[in-house]
Amino acid sequence: MRVLFVSAEMAPFAKAGGLGDVVGSLPRALRDKGVDARVLMPLYGPVKAKFDDEIAYRFQFRFNRRSGSADVYIHYTEHDGVPVYFLESWPFFSGGDYLYTDINWDRERFIFFSQAALAAAWELGQGQDGDPWFPDVLHSHDWHTGLVPFLLHEARYGEDWANVASVHTIHNMAYQGWEAGGFLFEAGVPGRHDPHLVYQDKVDNLLGIGIAYADKLNTVSPRHAIELHYPRFGEGLEGLIWVRDQDFVGILNGIDTTAFDPAADRHLAHHYDGANFRTERVKNKRRLQADLWLEPDDDMPLIGIVTRLVDQKGMDFALPGVRRLLAESNAQLVALGTGKPEIERQLRALEWDFGWKSKVMIGFDPHLAQRIYAGADLLLVPSRYEPCGLTQMIAMRYGALPVVRETGGLADTVTNFDNGVGDSGTGFMFLFEEPDAVRLTLHWALDTFRRNRSAWERMQARGMALDFSWDEPARQYIALYEAALDTASAAPVTLSDLGRELPR
Repeated sequence: MRVLFVSAEMAPFAKAGGLGDVVGSLPRALRDKGVDARVLMPLYGPVKAKFDDEIAYRFQFRFNRRSGSADVYIHYTEHDGVPVYFLESWPFFSGGDYLYTDINWDRERFIFFSQAALAAAWELGQGQDGDPWFPDVLHSHDWHTGLVPFLLHEARYGEDWANVASVHTIHNMAYQGWEAGGFLFEAGVPGRHDPHLVYQDKVDNLLGIGIAYADKLNTVSPRHAIELHYPRFGEGLEGLIWVRDQDFVGILNGIDTTAFDPAADRHLAHHYDGANFRTERVKNKRRLQADLWLEPDDDMPLIGIVTRLVDQKGMDFALPGVRRLLAESNAQLVALGTGKPEIERQLRALEWDFGWKSKVMIGFDPHLAQRIYAGADLLLVPSRYEPCGLTQMIAMRYGALPVVRETGGLADTVTNFDNGVGDSGTGFMFLFEEPDAVRLTLHWALDTFRRNRSAWERMQARGMALDFSWDEPARQYIALYEAALDTASAAPVTLSDLGRELPR
C-alpha cells in the first residue's frame, strides 16, 4: 500500500502544534508495518534555509490553472527512513513566508498547495523522480489540505485516479479555512455540489469540503470523535459530522517513544526508568530547581506547565486558580509557553508576585520542556477542548502526574485517582472551566503528594508503564486506509445511474 501524506506541517521541518508531531511520527510507524508512506509538504522559506544541506532538488513541472501558470519545484530528503517531498513555487511557498501568515494569503496559498499536490503525485507516478511511484491513498490533514479529497473526487473520472482513496484527519476543528469561495473561483476549482455541503452552507469552507468528500474521516482521539458531533466542539460543522458518522472514527495519537524516553533522554542529567524512578527521578527535580533559582527541596511539590498560551488551552481561567493556590499553599511553579499577550502577562505576574517559588519562561524550548516533564511532580493541562494532547502522555511517561480537564484526548489517556491506595489512576481530573476547579484539584493533588506517597508512586509507575507508542494507532490507520480503498473501488455513480444522458 502506498500512502502520500499531504500536510502543511511535519516535525522537525515545520511545526505549530500536534499536526506536525503526527505527520513527523506516523509515517515512520506505518513504514515499520510495510506501508510505503511518504510526505508532501510546502517548502517554506526558513525551512529551506535551515535544512538546505539536507534537502536536494529533484524535478520541476509547469502547473496551469485559471489564474495563470506556475513553475513548481520538487525537493527531497529522507527523515528517519521516511521519504519527504517539498513543494516550492513562487510566490506561494518561497522566500520568507513561514507556516501561517495572514488568513487571506494562507487560504490562497494552501488552495494552490492542494491543487499542486495532486499534480506532483501525478508527476511522481510518471517517473519524474526515478521509478514511478503513485499513491493508493491520499491522506490530508486539517483545513490546509481539506480541498484534496474534493480534487480527487473530481479527478476520478480519469482512469488513473479512479481507485485512489482519500482519508482526511481533523486535528483541530476550530480552524476551518472559512469563506474561501472567491479564492476557489480564482484558482479554477469547480463548484462543490455535495447536497449536505450545500444545505449547510459550507461550500466555501475548506475543512467542511474535506469532511464532505473524503472517503474516510478521523480525528485524533475516540472521545473527541464523540464531542465533534455537538455544537460545543463542532464549531458549526457538527451537522456534516453527523452525516458522515458511519465513515468517521477517533484514533488516538501516539508519541515518539524513542525521543521521549527518560531512560535515554540526552537532555536529562539523570536517567531513570520504571524500576529506579523512586530514587533517580528526584535528582532531575533538584537540578531543575537549582538551575531556575528555586529552593531545592525534594518534599516541595513542583507544578509544571508546558503549553501554548491560547484560549483553547484554558490558561485564562486556570491562572487565577493557580495564583490563589500559590498564595495559600507551599508549592513551586515552573511554566513554559508562549501565545496571547494578555495570558503571557498573567503568567509573568505570577513570577513577579511569587518570585521565590515561581519561574516563568515565555517562549518555547523543547529541551527545557523535557526537563520539566522529568523534574515536575505535576503537569497542569486545563484545556477547554483537546483533540488529543501530547503533553499529558509525555508527562506520564516521564513520571509527572497530569492534572487535566475531562475532555477529548485528556479523558482518553488519563485515569482519575481513586483517592485511596492508588489501585487505579494516573492523574487528577476536573470538569468545570472555573478557577476554583483548578485550585481545588491541585490542592487534592498536593495533599496526595504529601500524605499518600505510596499511592502517588503507584500512579507514577502505572503511568510510566502505559504504551503510548504509535504501534496500535498505526494498525488502526492501516485499517482505515483499507476501508477507504474499499469505498473508492466501489462502482462510481454514473450519469445513467442518475437517469441522465451525456449532453449532446
